[in-house]
Amino acid sequence: MSNGFKVPHIGWNALRINKDSKILDETEKHVYFVHSYRAMPSDANKDWISSTCNYGEDFIASISRGNVHAVQFHPEKSGEVGLSVLRRFLDPSVSSTPKKSITKGASKLAKRVIACLDVRANDNGDLVVTKGDQYDVREHTKENEVRNLGKPVELAGQYYLDGADEISFLNITGFRDFPLGDLPMLKVLRYTSETVFVPLTVGGGIRDFTDGNGRYYTSLEVASEYFRSGADKISIGSDAVYIAEAYIKTGLKTGKSSIEQISRVYGNQAVVVSIDPRRVYIRSPDDVEFKVIKLSAPGPRGEEYAWYQCTVNGGREDRPIGAYEFAKVVEELGAGEIMLNCIDCDGQGKGFDIDLIKLISDAVTIPVIASSGAGCVEHFSDVFQNTHASAALAAGIFHRKEVPIQAVKQHLLGENIEVRI
Repeated sequence: MSNGFKVPHIGWNALRINKDSKILDETEKHVYFVHSYRAMPSDANKDWISSTCNYGEDFIASISRGNVHAVQFHPEKSGEVGLSVLRRFLDPSVSSTPKKSITKGASKLAKRVIACLDVRANDNGDLVVTKGDQYDVREHTKENEVRNLGKPVELAGQYYLDGADEISFLNITGFRDFPLGDLPMLKVLRYTSETVFVPLTVGGGIRDFTDGNGRYYTSLEVASEYFRSGADKISIGSDAVYIAEAYIKTGLKTGKSSIEQISRVYGNQAVVVSIDPRRVYIRSPDDVEFKVIKLSAPGPRGEEYAWYQCTVNGGREDRPIGAYEFAKVVEELGAGEIMLNCIDCDGQGKGFDIDLIKLISDAVTIPVIASSGAGCVEHFSDVFQNTHASAALAAGIFHRKEVPIQAVKQHLLGENIEVRI
């Protein structure tokens, strides 16, 4: 962190317009930033500055002089606000987009609300959005069909219109053993990126692999294909656990791991590491070599302590590494963000694991996305008020239309938590 702020600076932050600009609206709004460096205002450049943004201190968000216009944020990922900037880049005579009624203006970095779509093929070979418990995604019926909650491209488009700040795809198709042969999922990314103008993350099977013909592919080649298809970030799960274990054992960076390769070429902001831990209750902090928390309430057998054990393969296999130690390692190896799941909370609808999220978000200097357990709007304010999570992710409650995204955001606004409208 820089003075307590997470780096990279990822998310929707508020523009402050300094002067008339041919490409910027006069209204202060949230736009999407993702960067680890900044240009600072000074007497030498003050005549160029058309807007600033604050992240600990003011930095230059855009410049404008004559026919020269440039921005630090990403208009192509800033929703309708960003599209209006691009329209005026091309034709300065284009008027501003109509102002929507909002309850509160943008003032600082917003907390992000992310919609996650688990995608796999059904028995007919069609890709569907599904949801289950520990990858059990079949209906408990006579037909035992794959649970179908919608088509991925259509559902992602609807979530964009509903106000999702990012869309995350988890690829759980059979192509995970041959990611570059996964043409359907690549098409999902391409079609989604044509109509969805917020960041897209994709995860599932991104690693080094050898195909059936004996040809070896690096994780960088796999990730590059996803980036070319429209992904902005890739999420690495099980492979990252093995990488961290190897690093802890040797203490050496090889430069060949998927985290190191992809972050070196595309930047660490493009690498999200997904952590899938489960809580393990213990009697004493001395029982394990990993980071331990003291419980606010006793465990099932009166235990006073617990640690969080990492898993792989969708929670089916435990690994000898703690979530705390894992998070610290992947940050050092080049991850730019952490997606923090919790096996104990997944699908329960009883809220995020606040102890876990606080533990990890306090331990690392990169943004943390809270995942697993959301069941109502209050769970989102709870995680933002009690941890340093930068974003909160949900899936089932959005797919089943139990909790609309806008209801989450209106609740957060009511709790004085900054969100993008």
